[in-house]
Amino acid sequence: MTDQPPAPSTRGLQRSEALARAEMIEVSGYDVALDLASSEETFDSTTRISLTSRGGRTFLDLKPRAVRSIRLNGTAIDVDLLQRGRVPLETVEGVNEVVVEAVMAFRNDGEGLHRSVDPADGRHYVYGMSFMDAAPSIFACFDQPDLKAPYTFHVRAPEDWVVIGNAPGHNPEPGVWELETSKPLSTYFVTLVAGPYHLVRDEHDGIPLGLSCRQSIAADLDADADELLTLTRQCFDELHRLFGIRYPFGDYHQAFVPEFNAGAMENPGCVTFRDPLVFTSRVTRGQRISRATTVAHEMAHQWFGNITTPRWWDDLWLNESFAEYMGNRVTAEATQYDDAWVQTAYARRQWGLLADQRPSTHPVAGNGEEDATAALQNFDGISYAKGSSILKQLNTTMGDEVFFAGVRDHFDRHFYGNATMQDLLDSWTRAGAVDLGPFADNWLVTAGPDRLVLERPDRLLRTPAPDRPAERRHTLRIATRAAGAADWQVDEQVLDAAETAYDVAAGTAVLLDPFEDTWAVTEPDPETLALLPGLVATTTDPMLRAGMWNSVRSAYHHARVSPDAVLDLLEAWLPVEDQDAGLQHTLGWVLAKVVPLAADPDAAASRVHAATWQVARAAESGSTVQLAAFQAAVSSCASVDLLEGWLMGRDLPVGIELDLALRWRLLVRLAVLGAVDRAALDQHLDAEPTAVSRVEHTRAIASLPTAEAKAWAWARFSGAATAPNYELEAAGEGMWRAGQEQLTDPYVARYFDELPGTAQAHSGWVLADVAEAFFPLTSLHDTTVTRAHELIARADLDASLRRRVVDTTDELEHRLAVARTYGSH
Repeated sequence: MTDQPPAPSTRGLQRSEALARAEMIEVSGYDVALDLASSEETFDSTTRISLTSRGGRTFLDLKPRAVRSIRLNGTAIDVDLLQRGRVPLETVEGVNEVVVEAVMAFRNDGEGLHRSVDPADGRHYVYGMSFMDAAPSIFACFDQPDLKAPYTFHVRAPEDWVVIGNAPGHNPEPGVWELETSKPLSTYFVTLVAGPYHLVRDEHDGIPLGLSCRQSIAADLDADADELLTLTRQCFDELHRLFGIRYPFGDYHQAFVPEFNAGAMENPGCVTFRDPLVFTSRVTRGQRISRATTVAHEMAHQWFGNITTPRWWDDLWLNESFAEYMGNRVTAEATQYDDAWVQTAYARRQWGLLADQRPSTHPVAGNGEEDATAALQNFDGISYAKGSSILKQLNTTMGDEVFFAGVRDHFDRHFYGNATMQDLLDSWTRAGAVDLGPFADNWLVTAGPDRLVLERPDRLLRTPAPDRPAERRHTLRIATRAAGAADWQVDEQVLDAAETAYDVAAGTAVLLDPFEDTWAVTEPDPETLALLPGLVATTTDPMLRAGMWNSVRSAYHHARVSPDAVLDLLEAWLPVEDQDAGLQHTLGWVLAKVVPLAADPDAAASRVHAATWQVARAAESGSTVQLAAFQAAVSSCASVDLLEGWLMGRDLPVGIELDLALRWRLLVRLAVLGAVDRAALDQHLDAEPTAVSRVEHTRAIASLPTAEAKAWAWARFSGAATAPNYELEAAGEGMWRAGQEQLTDPYVARYFDELPGTAQAHSGWVLADVAEAFFPLTSLHDTTVTRAHELIARADLDASLRRRVVDTTDELEHRLAVARTYGSH
């Protein structure tokens, strides 16, 4: 209990404030009425909240365009008391009721109640994203994860709209939707999806299933509906088997919505996904696996996160690490995508390892985050990829029986409630696990990865992250291949000391942890690196090849492998790789981080183009490996004639279809080379004005090597011109093109001068994403690094901006080290 109302924070909700409010009140339920039909800019929101209080002062969260009235227990509260999103309340002991009538703004930044217009047909679509601190811009609430309550929604909408929410609903009269009372939810799970959405309905094991998307991509959803629904059924069956607890939230609807910031959001009963996951052009198997693991990830959240929710944001791993692990595992074990772990190795491992080596690294669990808004930045590779890896290790050690017995105990004890890391550890202990305290201290609470390397001829070294001492026991497999051997030999090894004896004969290649049994940075020793190009063509295990590349990428990040060595390995590997995920992610990395830092970037790009073009012509016609190779061949091509011929449909490899995605890839590359103008790009957009075209049109314009194009992109950074979230990111990515430094150099200083002011133009998720997308990573100069550190040191810099600048500055410093070491700078 507090004697005075908490002062509104200039940051997000503080943990101390949340603890005090949770001690004072318990929310019984929300009744929310929304009018989405009266305006395209705003909507009426009436919220009736029932709560029980110990009595005393607390505060309500509210972020309206305007407030009509606020009443507490029938007594009007002065609406001018609303300050910085908070209304002070003087509650009485016992039952209280708060009623708020407000006008809210539709948003276009992917948060709150986001409203967008489909450029293909002009139809309007709405969806709710309440995550982190956006719920109060939809309805008045007590916005923290441990004040769960049931919700009842009443919605008025245009008569041609459908409305879907966290609980089943019905449409008693045109334009009126009544949703049933939901199960207890944290505020950040509350959503509505409303608009003229195309619907697909089904049912499995007594659970009503649904899919929805914009009308303009309805045919594409219909084409994928069988795959998506099959994945959903398989995942439900496997999750029910593993957890022994049925999905408890009624319907299970999966809504593919426009301009969504995240990959997906696990709202109970109505999961929202970014709608590029409805594939409108041909995609690789790796992209389908990524979508499948996303579907499974969000389904796992119905247990980890939705049934039992972390009490506070310092325990993100109780949500994301578990959903990541279960999503990958269930996809691999219960669906057609039994190679999901290979795709994950290429797509996620480096994301997590790099995040864990940044200055901003943090523990997997108990990360100490006191500010709810700043906690958004910890939804990163550590909370996902690292946490998932550690859980995979823990499951291997415990075995399924103890692991899932503890999980079931955890859910049973905190059903529809909240929990902490210690609560889960206690559940595992009751199930029979031992020595979890040291495990948690070393793996979950201590940040940073160990570095594991071979020191020839006879030692393995284990080095913890600087200034983060830990005593971690690594149980991993090591792959060795002696000179003249036909294949790799794999043995298990335990590393539980700083040095471990390990004899290696000369001429033997050694890969540490290629199957990702543990969490650590591994790097090939120089002798192994030199041998790999001669061995990769006869390396048949796709997971071993993925582990090889992750090891090389880690060493390259620290300037211990040259760009030329990477390209040597790439040229030997490409003709034999049969996993398109390997091609997409490795080639994307090479084009972004290796080619620009080579001593001769043009020659390096030419090597990549020649190798990928050869694969595109030699691969099986119509295969997804061919598609991945051709995509990279386009992005590395320096021949305008060849690109223009492909765009006209000439000289394409048999099996390559010139669909929308490939046309825009060609146009973006032509724009980078200055071989297409703004008028031509506009014509292509006008010919097919889809959401995909809008984003790629933005990327292409920003990529043009003209002063006008860079000024056009910069206007979106500064807020002088407005654009939806996907287009903002595309503008930043297109602006900073290697080789265009003469045009972009004047914007380096402007970035550091003007970034703090972007908080007036952008907010939340988009604010941080814009800071990253527009960071001058192509400016490989000490002065750029100095300016970045000066900006980081500013006390008035928004916390989310600081986090992104810290991370991108660290990336710039590593790129500069590579350039200096290997002669390109």
